[in-house]
Amino acid sequence: MTALGFLYPGHSAEDDYPRIEQLLGSDVRLDLVHTDMGEDAHRVDALLEMGSAERLAAGVGELRMSGAESVVWACTSGSFVYGWEGAHEQVRALALAAGMPASSTSFAFAHAVRELGASRVAVGATYPDDVASLFAEFLRAAGVEVTAVRGAGIITAAEVGTWGQEEVFALAREADSVDAEAVLLPDTALHTAAHIPALEKELGKPVLTANQVTVWEALRLADRRVNAPALGTLFTREPIVQA
Repeated sequence: MTALGFLYPGHSAEDDYPRIEQLLGSDVRLDLVHTDMGEDAHRVDALLEMGSAERLAAGVGELRMSGAESVVWACTSGSFVYGWEGAHEQVRALALAAGMPASSTSFAFAHAVRELGASRVAVGATYPDDVASLFAEFLRAAGVEVTAVRGAGIITAAEVGTWGQEEVFALAREADSVDAEAVLLPDTALHTAAHIPALEKELGKPVLTANQVTVWEALRLADRRVNAPALGTLFTREPIVQA
């Protein structure tokens, strides 16, 4: 059994994780600890507070007791808002506090894009435009060309968590551009785990979503590779790992 740990801010789309655990179809356990998100706002000051070292450190004790082999800060905006260097410092502090390999959803996107062999991506973000642009800057710092950014202007994770398939598909379609090799949907408050193969079929290219890449990153840190086509192209690029 491989146990993976996640620090998830508040309550929005955390039910993606048991769904993903089931879709992995392997001996993998996903342990989720909810962190105090403070003010629920896609606003720079609130996001910096949400991702502070103190808030993240408060959740790691429970994950250590669960036997987790790696931990990922399951929040995109609460990591890329620190910038490329600041996000590195954030995960270094998390790794020290947790005593295990650590990462964040923002780095998960950067690593997943590289895994796909893509160099040009389009971004469909639920965030206001100023926050969405910070994610694009983060990706550019990772060496990824961002061909288009679509922001939906939603302030709270709570509202994002109410979105269903229709809204998710509309955002992905609006964000896509002809020259993009993949489409990225970067909010862990967005329910996407049930829709990834259908999204990829509609757009004709890989789709990376926040909770999907977060789990993939935790597996990568634990040196596990699981083939799970129901979770999209990203989970078909590695050999099947036998239990």
